[in-house]
Amino acid sequence: MIETLFGWMSHPEAWLAFGTLLLLELILGIDNIVFISILSGKLPPEQRDRARTIGLLGAGLTRLLLLASIAWVMTLTNTLFTAFGHDFAGKDLILIGGGLFLMYKATKEMHEQLEGPHEEVGSGSTPGKPVRAVGFTSVIIQIMILDIVFSLDSVITAVGMAEDIGVMVSAVVVTVALMLVAAKPIGDFVQAHPTVKVLALSFLLLIGVNLIADGLGFHIPKGYTYFAMGFSIAVELFNMRLRKSQPVELHGSGREPQV
Repeated sequence: MIETLFGWMSHPEAWLAFGTLLLLELILGIDNIVFISILSGKLPPEQRDRARTIGLLGAGLTRLLLLASIAWVMTLTNTLFTAFGHDFAGKDLILIGGGLFLMYKATKEMHEQLEGPHEEVGSGSTPGKPVRAVGFTSVIIQIMILDIVFSLDSVITAVGMAEDIGVMVSAVVVTVALMLVAAKPIGDFVQAHPTVKVLALSFLLLIGVNLIADGLGFHIPKGYTYFAMGFSIAVELFNMRLRKSQPVELHGSGREPQV
């Protein structure tokens, strides 16, 4: 077992495959971190770290289980039926379902951020904040659902890039460890800046569209998606610098709109 998982370390060419796969896994992991940050932000502050940790560990466990079932995973690329001139496989159905779920959640979260119900002033809590009526278990279940979708895409990509199971497992473990380190600062930053949160939700919409397009056989190069995300973040960071990093109030600030 040890030789199977770590034998690749004695082969210099395997390190190139490991580095390339690790970079790709980290890029794909951004989707996971954004989604987990948004959902965990709906919980009380004392539960957010635990939700992020459980969500990311669940993502890592899901990827490892899928890697251990590579033979089954690859059957998901076999055609199940043909419709509208396209051959649909199990992977396609999972991607389409995950994309629809992601678009639904992103749209719903945007509505709650901008036009959702609010607590009344004097109710004993902070005025103008959205009402939080979400349970810890519900958040974890939603995270795990999308973990499966993101992990499936990640594992199939890994199988296509590396032939050694040890390389794939090592890349997944290191990726999850780095995501655990980055999740809290990213999550706190998103929660502290409402405009960044809405921007992150827009990214989730974009990722959902990409998943559906992939499921329907229309491949959109991920470079375009991540360039759009990176450019938008750069513009928002510039805006934040201009307003001295003061977060804006999306709603419920108690101020009258200026004409």
